[in-house]
Amino acid sequence: MSAQAIQSRREWLLSERPASRTQARLGRAYVAWRRFSANRLAFVGLLIIIALLLVAILAGVLAPYSPTFGDLKNARLLAPTAQHWFGTDDLGRDIYSRILYGSRWTLYVVVLVAIIAAPIGLLVGTVAGYAGGWTDAILMRVTDIFLAFPKLVLALAFVAALGPGIENAVLAIAITSWPPYARIARAETLTVRNSDYIKAVQLMGASPFRIVLRHIMPLCISSLIVRVTLDMAGIILTAAGLGFLGLGAQPPLPEWGTMIASGRRFILDQWWVAGAPGFAILIVSLGFNLLGDGLRDALDPRSGDQ
Repeated sequence: MSAQAIQSRREWLLSERPASRTQARLGRAYVAWRRFSANRLAFVGLLIIIALLLVAILAGVLAPYSPTFGDLKNARLLAPTAQHWFGTDDLGRDIYSRILYGSRWTLYVVVLVAIIAAPIGLLVGTVAGYAGGWTDAILMRVTDIFLAFPKLVLALAFVAALGPGIENAVLAIAITSWPPYARIARAETLTVRNSDYIKAVQLMGASPFRIVLRHIMPLCISSLIVRVTLDMAGIILTAAGLGFLGLGAQPPLPEWGTMIASGRRFILDQWWVAGAPGFAILIVSLGFNLLGDGLRDALDPRSGDQ
């Protein structure tokens, strides 16, 4: 594509008077991408998350050994070498292969928690903010009850009631993660509830359900995306904490928290058993935090074009 064509396409995207909704949406996305790409740390975070996705998809190709079976006789607690990059654990399993497969469980947890918790928080917050009155009071008091307990302690209580397992851990984390999203959605709804835009929709005869679903919820999406991305690191740490305590993923699943729990007995002499999955958690959590900071700046309508 020639430089002139690129310039023409850029002017079309940045037009102050878009001719269609598609042009307006593409223009907003282009401006947000420019803001995001100008933040180098945010771009590093994006690369880390893309690498995590690729590793999870290609784990079966990249892993040189089985994540669940090892050589207990000849390969127990071997230090990192060219044959075993991250060493082996107490059962002779290759830690590098287990970390690669463990990325799948990490994505499994964060995606399911986001899918469950974010819609619940969005629905509760928008309904409470738009309805007001006793509906708002009841929903927000329920939210306050959940916020009154530390997330990990509340998740431990739910997992103890439901029983150990990765699915129950995901459900427990999701149940404890939605209140902040509800607070954000309610604040956004209170900001726009009495705006001329919403008043015009009401005069056109739209029902409260349609107003909340079609006109208020979309306005809360950007703030919710930023908060969910920033919470991913906390979700990973909570899942790892549950796994460490034996209430999350159960052996022989190669979940990073469970790997740290099994390696804590050898932390002084064979540090790599717990150190390698701990470093993986650190890198992925850092990636999500950097990505969330970049999205917050990119999706903030008050930010100037860079």
